Amino acid sequence: MTIFDRRLLRRRRARAAELGGETALLCEVAERLADRLDDVNRRFPLALDLGCRGGTLARTLKGRGEVETLVQSDLAPEMAARAAGGGPTLAADEEFLPFGAETFDLVLSCLSLHWVNDLPGALVQIRHALKPDGLFLAALLGGETLKELRQALLEAELEVEGGASPRVSPFADLRDLGGLLQRAGFALPVADLDSLTLDYQNAFTLIQDLRVLGETNAVAAQRRGASRRETLLRAATLYQARHGRPDGRIPASFQVLYLTGWAPHASQQQPLAPGSAQARLAAALDSEERPAGEPARPGPGGKAPKP
Repeated sequence: MTIFDRRLLRRRRARAAELGGETALLCEVAERLADRLDDVNRRFPLALDLGCRGGTLARTLKGRGEVETLVQSDLAPEMAARAAGGGPTLAADEEFLPFGAETFDLVLSCLSLHWVNDLPGALVQIRHALKPDGLFLAALLGGETLKELRQALLEAELEVEGGASPRVSPFADLRDLGGLLQRAGFALPVADLDSLTLDYQNAFTLIQDLRVLGETNAVAAQRRGASRRETLLRAATLYQARHGRPDGRIPASFQVLYLTGWAPHASQQQPLAPGSAQARLAAALDSEERPAGEPARPGPGGKAPKP
C-alpha cells in the first residue's frame, strides 16, 4: 500500500536542507531520545542514525560517550551532505536499507519512520542490520500530532472549497507498535508515548516550521496544486479563534511515540514457562483463590473476603 509519495518527501527534505532542517521540536525529541540511551549502561562501537536530517541527533550525542562511531543516513542526499562532518554519511531509503546483516550495535531514528509506507518491513530490515543483542531506539510522531491544525484545515477547506483532501499525514497508533516490534523479531519490545506542546506566533509560523523540518504534506492521495490563499487564511482564523492564548500565540500538539527493541541473543532475559512459578499469587496477596466465575463466599460477619 502506498500512503506516502516518497519522491515528494525527498524533495521536501531537500528543500528543508536549504532552510536549515532544524527546529525546536527536532532538538527536543533528539534530547529525549539521547536521554533514553543514557539509561542503557553499555557502549556501542558502531551505530546508525536512520533519517539523520542535518545531524541534530549526532550533535546531541556528542560527548556522551555511549556511541563510538555514528553512521548518518537520510532519504535526501542534500540532508546527508548537511550532516557531514560528524562521521560517515550517506543517502539511504528507510524502505530499502543498503546494510548487510549484523552490521550495527545500535540503530537510532529520530522523527523519520512515520513517513515509511511499509513500517513492518522497515522494522524487519532494521533488526536484520543489528548485531545479536543490538539495540533499536526510535522516536516517531503519533496520531494526536497537530490535531488543532488538522481540524482547522479540514473545516476551512470544506467551507471555502466545498471539499477536503488529506493535508496532514496519518500517524501510527501506540497500540499497534509493540506488536509490530514483536512481528519484526525484536526481543524485549517496548512502545510508549510522550506529549509535547509548542507555542507559535500564528498558524503560518507553525507551517513554516514544518517546512524547515521537511514535515509538510507528502500524502500520495493529496490534491495536487498549491493551497488557496483564502483557505489558509480561514484556517489560520479558525485556529486562532479556538486555541489562541491570551498573549495571541497558538499551541501545537505533538505526540511522540518511542520504540525500543533488542536483536535476539541467548544472554537476554527470557520469560518463564507457564506453570513454573514457585509461589501462588493468592498467598502473596493474602487472598482466597477461587476458580474463574465462582462468586465470593461470605466471610465472618457476612462480609465477602478480599478478592
